[in-house]
Amino acid sequence: MRWTAAAVFAAVCLTACGGQNSSGGPKTDAGQSLEDSGITGTDAGVSTGERDSQSTTDRSETDTSLAWPDMKPDRSMELVYADQFSVDYYGDACELVTIKGTGRYLVVEEGYDVPSGLPDDVTVIRKPLANVYLAASSAMDFMDELDTIPCVTMTSTKEEDWSIDSAAEALGSGDMTYVGKYSAPDYEALLMEECSLAIESTMIYHTPEVKEKIESLGIPVMVEHSSYESHPIGRTEWIRLYGLLFDREDEAEKFFDEQRKLAEDVIGESSDAQDGKTVGFFYITSAGLANVRKSGDYVARMIRLAGGTYVPELPDMESENALSTMNMQMEDFYAGCVDADILIYNSTIDGEIGTVDDLLQKSPLFADFKAVKSGNVWCAEQDMFQHTTSSAEMIRELRLVITGEAEDDLKYLHRVGT
Repeated sequence: MRWTAAAVFAAVCLTACGGQNSSGGPKTDAGQSLEDSGITGTDAGVSTGERDSQSTTDRSETDTSLAWPDMKPDRSMELVYADQFSVDYYGDACELVTIKGTGRYLVVEEGYDVPSGLPDDVTVIRKPLANVYLAASSAMDFMDELDTIPCVTMTSTKEEDWSIDSAAEALGSGDMTYVGKYSAPDYEALLMEECSLAIESTMIYHTPEVKEKIESLGIPVMVEHSSYESHPIGRTEWIRLYGLLFDREDEAEKFFDEQRKLAEDVIGESSDAQDGKTVGFFYITSAGLANVRKSGDYVARMIRLAGGTYVPELPDMESENALSTMNMQMEDFYAGCVDADILIYNSTIDGEIGTVDDLLQKSPLFADFKAVKSGNVWCAEQDMFQHTTSSAEMIRELRLVITGEAEDDLKYLHRVGT
């Protein structure tokens, strides 16, 4: 039998990810088009869970049938900082993952049938996972750390937009494919690759019809929520969930324990010192507004954990909407941050600033700022927010900046020249 390049690559990926693709959804032949598959948006009346339950009749396995109403969890994952997800274990058969604000997901272990009688709101994810479509860019760092990027063969982020080397290299070599923006993915590519799981960010709720379409193809969709963690190390703790999904639990536990210790050491030092230096984190929009993090945002929390006082501190900002940032008139930002000891420019959206003159071009008002006069203006690197697992290191760097012990160029921050 003659193998195509795509088939050879798929076999390699399946080996790297721990087995064969068993997402449980209906599959089509590799050469079949979206139209030929007969799967359209009108087929969405059959839920993913029902489809998976039906598919189990085709598997010749020992009797592993389970009835969900009779099942009880025997333990739960003991989380330390994360509060946006939970995991309940049902023996060796499956785990129920609950993600706040997004849904419930039953992770079924290899060799077990999907339990009968599942509630309609539970999405089934079958292991082992392969040919994953990743549209939540913050999750790629977890994949990189756990060495599971070979399991991800499709993404909504282009090669040049990745700061995670292994992801960019996979795209460059063809091991991973850009399949369009999250709001308009190539559905036929998802089918041809036999995608076993789509991981989306909450941005997918802006285009709910896309989520519905992917699900109608028999592909489970998990909506990632790590960016909603209020504690920075809570974001890092999501690696434990990905360790569960990709059978890397030991590696995930080891990494999280190391990061937790690093963060707690820095936090303990900061708590004892009580430096109290004020720190502003912002960027200037094209309209001349100052975009700042809300006081409850995890970046503001990292600054406080590092021993600083986040400014501007405006309590009434919290209730306006669910966004973690807000725009301020420059005059209001001036009032709240003109006396800040340290300014950190967020380059993620607007791009980096190289000198103080670059900042003054955005607004001449910065000439009055204490941090500008004292040469204590810093810039966050553009890739900062893709490195979800590095919160502890970011807190450590912020601590160095606050204490004045930092070199001019750190991994995630660099001093802005005069």
